[in-house]
Amino acid sequence: MNACPKYFVDNSDRLWYYIMSEQFVRGLLLVGLVLLGVISVKASDSIEEKKEQQKKVVCYVGTWAVYRHGLGRFDIDHINPHLCTHLMYGFFGINEDATVRIIDPYLDLEENWGRGHIKRFVGLKNVAPGLKTLAAIGGWNEGSRKFSKMAASAELRKRFIYDCVAFCQHHGFDGIDLDWEYPAQRDGNPLIDRNNHAQLVEEMRSVFDQHGLLLTAAVASVEFSAGLSYDIPRISKSFHFLNVMVYDMHGAWDSYTGINAPLFRGPADQTELQRQFNVDASIRFWLSSGAPAEKLILGIPLYGRSFTLANAANSQVGAPVIGGGTAGPYTGEPGVMGYNEFCEKLGKESWDLRWSPEQQAPYAVRNNQWLGYDDLRSIQLKVQYLLDQGLGGAMVWSLETDDFNGVCGGGRYPLMNEIRSLLNGGTPSPTTTTSWPPSTRPPASTQPTTTTGAPGSSDRPCAGGQTGFVPHPTDCSRYFMCLGEGIAFEFSCPSGTLFDPILNVCNWSDKVECDIS
Repeated sequence: MNACPKYFVDNSDRLWYYIMSEQFVRGLLLVGLVLLGVISVKASDSIEEKKEQQKKVVCYVGTWAVYRHGLGRFDIDHINPHLCTHLMYGFFGINEDATVRIIDPYLDLEENWGRGHIKRFVGLKNVAPGLKTLAAIGGWNEGSRKFSKMAASAELRKRFIYDCVAFCQHHGFDGIDLDWEYPAQRDGNPLIDRNNHAQLVEEMRSVFDQHGLLLTAAVASVEFSAGLSYDIPRISKSFHFLNVMVYDMHGAWDSYTGINAPLFRGPADQTELQRQFNVDASIRFWLSSGAPAEKLILGIPLYGRSFTLANAANSQVGAPVIGGGTAGPYTGEPGVMGYNEFCEKLGKESWDLRWSPEQQAPYAVRNNQWLGYDDLRSIQLKVQYLLDQGLGGAMVWSLETDDFNGVCGGGRYPLMNEIRSLLNGGTPSPTTTTSWPPSTRPPASTQPTTTTGAPGSSDRPCAGGQTGFVPHPTDCSRYFMCLGEGIAFEFSCPSGTLFDPILNVCNWSDKVECDIS
């Protein structure tokens, strides 16, 4: 019995003609292309979703560091592009006519025998496929006035936006990092800047999308400043991501010592305003104001803020000061100390290294000099914090103040390598450990830990090249930090606490089992 319908049996010649016709073949091709397109779109979406899920490592470069002397000199060749997902070229400015301004033509361009920094910077994408390079426009020195003027005029906004596009296309940048510091502040217009800033970035994003460009920003972090400058729900929709500058919480402008970028508030933070000066309070403000967690990039400073104490005998957090600390040999700015500058000092000078358990950050004292900074241990805590909060990644200011030459014994870029590793699922460096379990809550309040001695010990606790924390063999309230090659620093815990060998911190005595008789 023939299973074919009678129509097809009786009209087999017609059917064959139709199948072989150009119209039918085109139809089959069209269907195939549609199916292929659906598969491609799904694959592309999958790739993009995977990219979006990856944590960002945003690295700013202060390009003027090429003019520093000795080991502080930082050229494009010093950049390891594999450490970052996004590289920010700092900085370009803005002209009165709302066009992009080249601040240092000799450094940035090749014309007139220039150094050609831009071309070399953008060329790093050839070394690290997938790397994005962005032009950062603004910064602290550029101020707010010209941005305010531009944002207040529809004509000037349009000119600025399209000049940004042309600038990126000409030089090969993947987008613009808008560093207006800050709307409604610093010679800006406090009455209209906030709304004009939001209008500007909405218009920028619309045009940038047409040209496949990224739009990001470095933004103020603390509530009293960020709340004044930004319409957070609006700008969060327009920017691809926001680099939150959760540092410079304290500095030479203060009359008392304070840690540059503490994770949590400390006992010296007594007023409502002072309680805002920490990473946790700032991030919680941005989240509660409507910013999506995945768009917030946590700023981590690779430098510290220093002070000159009014009285060397009073050196705790919150102690009176008479100004900024002595300038570092490379940065040359009183009140600032690059991590590379400080770690070199530790190899030559004896500093009293301390830890604030409330603020989860280190500080150091030497005579009348006081420094609040970040080290591997505090950076591990910050990365864990951003992971707990579901933030989009980490940002650093800036590459040239890490130990990029590797002169301090931790290899090249010890801080950056730690950040990159932890954001890619790595484990904390074995030389330091976090002092609180993975959680978004601050630890219980204790007194700061202080150092009590110089390198070395009679019982040689760090013999055999051991690194990390080691309990004291005869006193549970003391411990050693081993740096390898037999080098040891001795610490003692505050009254009422003992060294906890499990958490590697000073913990309440009833929480620690002391086996020493």
